[in-house]
Amino acid sequence: MQNRLSVISTELKGHAPFTLFGAFTGIICMLLFKGLSHEASFKLFYIFHPAHVVLSAMVTASMFELHARKRKFIVILLVGLFGSIGITTLSDSLIPHVGELLLGMHIEGHSHEHSGFAEQAHIGFIEAWYVVIPAAVIGVLIAYFKPKTKFPHAGHVLLSTWASSFHMLMAMAGQLSILKAVGSFGFLFLAVWLPCCISDIVFPLLFVKSGDVPVHVHR
Repeated sequence: MQNRLSVISTELKGHAPFTLFGAFTGIICMLLFKGLSHEASFKLFYIFHPAHVVLSAMVTASMFELHARKRKFIVILLVGLFGSIGITTLSDSLIPHVGELLLGMHIEGHSHEHSGFAEQAHIGFIEAWYVVIPAAVIGVLIAYFKPKTKFPHAGHVLLSTWASSFHMLMAMAGQLSILKAVGSFGFLFLAVWLPCCISDIVFPLLFVKSGDVPVHVHR
């Protein structure tokens, strides 16, 4: 247990600088595309979000497959699916949505008047399940045949940042003030740092025996 907590703590600290860089690229993205229409931001979100899901599933399933003793496909599939879809939803949709509410963005511009929470917050596996769920399955299949964690994790962080950025752009209605930019930076960091590390590191290691936990996950 102590080894597991030590690895998690080390990984969270180690990934903070790269996540800061990712959040910075997210703000640059928002500045460059601040005049983008809601519809265009919506389409871009549903390019980056499924791509994020693919890489998240790859890393989560790979982490479990590389360090678990029992490597049955159905177990790898379930760990990869729940780990990636649950965490990417938190990262790309829920945390940005909370940020939009707290920063006073135009949430009503997100969707039609009578739409439900899934459409307002753009919960991918509900709103566009036919894209997001297959994306997770593809990521697990890639990991099953060729597990790896280093490159996908780096790409995962950047894709998560950009997906969150376009989610927030949908709510801005073309108005990006200094306050919103600073607040968005903080929420982008949180939206990537904790969820991505939980998905790639914490979640799969919950299913690995303490004695099998590596000293450092990403060498």
